[in-house]
Amino acid sequence: MKLTQLLAPALLISLLAGCSGNVEPEYPPKPLTDIDRQVDIHEQWSQQIGDGLGIARYPITPALDDGRLFAADQSGLLRAIDADSGERLWQIELDTPVSSGLSAVAGQVYLGTRNGEVLALDQDDGSIVWRSRVSSEVLAPPQANSELLVVQSVDGAVTALDRATGEERWVYTSNEPALTLRGTGTPRVINQVSFAGFANGRLVTLDNRNGQPLWDMRVAVPQGRTEVDRLVDLDGQPLLTRDGRLYVTSYNGRLLALQATSGEILWEREASSYLSPALVGDFLFTVTANSHVMAIDAKSGRVMWESDALEGRSLTAPTFIDGRIAVGDYQGYIHLLDAESGELVGRTDLGDGISLTPLADGKQLFVMNNDGDLAAYRVSDRGGE
Repeated sequence: MKLTQLLAPALLISLLAGCSGNVEPEYPPKPLTDIDRQVDIHEQWSQQIGDGLGIARYPITPALDDGRLFAADQSGLLRAIDADSGERLWQIELDTPVSSGLSAVAGQVYLGTRNGEVLALDQDDGSIVWRSRVSSEVLAPPQANSELLVVQSVDGAVTALDRATGEERWVYTSNEPALTLRGTGTPRVINQVSFAGFANGRLVTLDNRNGQPLWDMRVAVPQGRTEVDRLVDLDGQPLLTRDGRLYVTSYNGRLLALQATSGEILWEREASSYLSPALVGDFLFTVTANSHVMAIDAKSGRVMWESDALEGRSLTAPTFIDGRIAVGDYQGYIHLLDAESGELVGRTDLGDGISLTPLADGKQLFVMNNDGDLAAYRVSDRGGE
């Protein structure tokens, strides 16, 4: 049996650089320099969420829904918090360790575990509504539509569960390479179909009625002599617009804009990324594998600006908050870039590293670091309230 090895992105970057002994990495972290601080970042509240992400840095991203924030640690602590005040609403201890990001929708919270379980919990009190099992460990947050909960596991399987009962509806399997990034793609799920990216560089559109592929395409082609060189994971979540455009990132591959119904390529750009992009109006924001932040015209693919000021700092995926792009870095800093110019305009320090994508609700920015420190911030123009 072939054993699939999983590499964390930060470790992978070191390997790609041939980093050993005194050899410098290909993209060493740029030191932070003074910036023209144009915004203030005010901490509103903070909490400690258990023991955080653990040594393995499980991607346990919190979830927001209806004014409540749901956060967990790797040992199974799960907490509900009032997003505005930081008041703890309830807390439970699960009997199983958590490994996936959380999702929260329509009164329930969904998460996956290291032993391949998927749990649905009531948002009001944390009681377990149902639990089900899929083929292997779950790292990506389960994704819901009106009837299904679609779960992608580390062995490359995509499983659709009945949202009401947890009963299995269908399973789609893919062929995974021997070496992959530590993570899996997160499916983009709508009522009719699910768009899923895999570690073999392929993007597949699945019919939600039966799990059959409607179309699939290769986004990234393995190249190079070693297995590390040939990594082509699609670890970011595809981004779907209301008018049917689909944006997809890939490691050692391309950033693609596709017609969602057919897979027709609208434009493409060489860009390596294992992170999900963000769309704001007509602008697409993405963070590359070497931690450049890019703003791209979503309709044409033209680069509007590219910032290398944070190169090598293992940035998170981007989040939009009040005209700025927020990213976290490996040292625990939160950086704000002006969305129109790419200029660094704000910074604060949460301590320890940040590997989880920040969340925003339009009013506040929520960030959890690897140690489990969770903080809510408000952003205002310099000198404002």
